[in-house]
Amino acid sequence: MGQLLYGTPPETFELDDRTLAHVEVVTLAKLRRNESFAISLDRAEGGRTTIWVGTNATLQFRFDQGRQEINRAWLDQLIDSANTPGGLRIEPEPTA
Repeated sequence: MGQLLYGTPPETFELDDRTLAHVEVVTLAKLRRNESFAISLDRAEGGRTTIWVGTNATLQFRFDQGRQEINRAWLDQLIDSANTPGGLRIEPEPTA
């Protein structure tokens, strides 16, 4: 299980390494273009948290395992989500 750490002091969001790798690619691509956006994450104890990610955000991506293979179809789906007013929402990985 990987972790996305946000803010100072950091709030920790647990995501499986595969999902976290895709969120990392989307996030870094958006920030390279100086584009701020929201990420909505489901909480383990229930509910949801939305964070605002901008170029001044303190972010860390921590992985338990090595590099993950990126699914281009899923990446495109997540990028499309990040480009909406509602921000990035993690959807299940497409199987085909």
